[in-house]
Amino acid sequence: MTAVSDHELRTQISTLLNSGLVTDIFPRADSHEDVHKLVNELQLAGNDLNSKLLIAGFTPYPVEHGGVCQLCETCMYYKVHRRYCELPELDVPVEPHWSCRLWRI
Repeated sequence: MTAVSDHELRTQISTLLNSGLVTDIFPRADSHEDVHKLVNELQLAGNDLNSKLLIAGFTPYPVEHGGVCQLCETCMYYKVHRRYCELPELDVPVEPHWSCRLWRI
């Protein structure tokens, strides 16, 4: 079994997001309860990439919510030098301008 590089996985995610994969971007996870619900759903999804993207509500563009432009680059889970989401239940490479429902300051 060969490991997929971050670049390859990021490209795969980009292709899915830009080829019509429709995700639920609302409601955003504004409360602890909302976050907990989504994290539980992500745990059940396991390593199924499509399910992770759908549950987390990934978009290939920033989402404006509550007067804040929510993009991966400004999220507390984003690792700048790796371009990566370190939220354990997501654990995927991302682009700085993408967004998901689990965005946090």
